[in-house]
Amino acid sequence: MSQLISPAELKNLQRTHQPIILDCRSDLTDKALSRQWFREGHIPGAQQAHLEEDLSGPIIPGQTGRHPLPDPEVFSETLRRWGVTHETPVIVYDQGNGMFAARAWWMMKWVGLNDVRVLNGGLKRWLDEGGELTQAETTRAPSDDHFEPDMNRVVDADRLLSETGSHRLLDARALTRYRGDEEPLDSKAGHIPGADNADFTRNLQADGAFLEKNALFNRFASLANHDVICYCGSGVTACHNILAITEAGLPMPKLYPGSWSEWITNSNHPIATGEEGVI
Repeated sequence: MSQLISPAELKNLQRTHQPIILDCRSDLTDKALSRQWFREGHIPGAQQAHLEEDLSGPIIPGQTGRHPLPDPEVFSETLRRWGVTHETPVIVYDQGNGMFAARAWWMMKWVGLNDVRVLNGGLKRWLDEGGELTQAETTRAPSDDHFEPDMNRVVDADRLLSETGSHRLLDARALTRYRGDEEPLDSKAGHIPGADNADFTRNLQADGAFLEKNALFNRFASLANHDVICYCGSGVTACHNILAITEAGLPMPKLYPGSWSEWITNSNHPIATGEEGVI
């Protein structure tokens, strides 16, 4: 099954089922915008999945990155509040390019949900294809399902340090940040030694929708026989690469959730600059 769904497919699904729809729109530089956007209008039936409050845990200065994963039981309770079950289709969307929706998609895969898809092209494409918006609030009956995280889907900094050279490490940030030319969000610039740059925006067409499956496969085909670990600035856009690689038909990579913003909290962690490889 594709990890993506088109606006037309979502409209059909709404007619035949009652999918859980989650609005994941966010802005990394203005945390208040997501609530404002949701109030102004969202896809009918959608509930809000707030990046900072629902899809992240508490930040511990000097220990965590900017978007640590929430405690699994806390996230499970959030899923139950949204009415999520193991049988209900879940559709996630954001503004357009999928960077925040991919985080929600990955987290649901992490806790064992299978029928989760990202609206391809997001709200922009939904509107471009005649989709309606509403300001009405949606409340689903809470579920009582149990959700168990698969910790084999994640790696930590200690594992990255101890297994250097045994995997392919992909950095989803822009090439200039990876090289250390600039760093607009974090206190140190550069990348984790051994990582290749795989800017997540290269998974996208000009309109913000994902590339076709064969184009994604061609981009990531060199990874086919490797264990792949993805990271980014804070564990958000890394999920975009995980989604793209999975959509290409390749094995799902693992995530280093703390990513660069956690890596640099330890002054003993090595930092590389320049270009080691680009995918």
